[in-house]
Amino acid sequence: MRLALDGDESTFVALYRRLKNGIFRYAFYMTNSRSTAEEVTQDVFIALLREGGKYRADRGDLAAFTFGIARNLVRRAERKQRSQESIPGDRALERLSQEVFAESESLPGQIIRKDLARRVQAAIASLPDHYRQVVVLCDLCEFSYADAASRLQCAIGTIRSRLNRAHSILAQKLEPLRSSRDSVVAAGPEGCVI
Repeated sequence: MRLALDGDESTFVALYRRLKNGIFRYAFYMTNSRSTAEEVTQDVFIALLREGGKYRADRGDLAAFTFGIARNLVRRAERKQRSQESIPGDRALERLSQEVFAESESLPGQIIRKDLARRVQAAIASLPDHYRQVVVLCDLCEFSYADAASRLQCAIGTIRSRLNRAHSILAQKLEPLRSSRDSVVAAGPEGCVI
C-alpha cells in the first residue's frame, strides 16, 4: 500500500488485479446491479488511493480494509437504488440452480435454469443484510469462513450461524420452486403432441 501511495503504478495495478474480482462480485450480489457493482469497484480503488494512508496493518490485512470500503459503498448504493439485473452465465448462480434442477441440455431446461437463477438471485437479495452478506461471501464469492469473518469483523462462529440461518430462509423461499420442478420433470416431453 505504501508503494502504491508513493506513486508506484505497477504495485497499484497488481493490487487492483488481485482484489477487483472479489469486490465486483460482492457488490453485484449485494445490489443485483452490474452497473452499480462496476461503480462501487471503481470507487473502492479511488477511495483506496485517497484514504489508503488510513490503512493500518496491525488492524488487519489490506484485503479486509479494502472490503470495508466496498461494504460502505454498497450500503450507500443500496440506499439509492435496487435493480434486478443478472450476469449471464454466472457460475455461482448456475451452481445454486443446478442443486434444484438437474442438468439438461434441452431448450426448455435452459429456460427453466435461467428463470431459476433469477429467482434464486431475487431470494438472496430479499435476505436481511447480515444474512445476505454471508451468503454472498461464502457461497457466491467462495470465501472461507475465516476470510468472511475477517471482512465482516465478527467471529467465525457468527459466520457459520448466519450462513446456516440464511440457508434455512432460502430453502423456505425456494420450496415452491422444488414443487414446480417435480411437476415439470414428471410431465416431461412425453405429453407433447407434434
